[in-house]
Amino acid sequence: MNEGMEDLKETDDMLLLIEQHKRDIWEYKQKEMQWIRDKNQLEGNKRIIEELSTKMLALKKRVEEAEGEVTLIKGIGMNSPEMREAKAINKSHQELNGKLQTRLTEVEEDNKKLAKQIQDLQYKRKFGDGTY
Repeated sequence: MNEGMEDLKETDDMLLLIEQHKRDIWEYKQKEMQWIRDKNQLEGNKRIIEELSTKMLALKKRVEEAEGEVTLIKGIGMNSPEMREAKAINKSHQELNGKLQTRLTEVEEDNKKLAKQIQDLQYKRKFGDGTY
């Protein structure tokens, strides 16, 4: 009987080991599935981070360009040689326009006087020369 009992005990031990092995395999598969889910999520996050990094670099470049333009604008300022020259040109144009306006007004007045003189001459001829 000892032999039968030993065989039974070995069989029970073997069944216990098989069951334990099945549980270990199931736990391993569960962990493996979780690892796969984590890996997929990390890869998705990596793509998102790469896209955001690319966009951020583009925005950083645009900010640097804008800062450069602002620096140029501040550097030019109202007292820069360019602005002083532009102001002088503007003043000169205003003076010339003022002189032209004055001259135009004088010419218009002269035209009115000439038109009046022509009208007076025509009126005098019609009634003063005896032709009518």
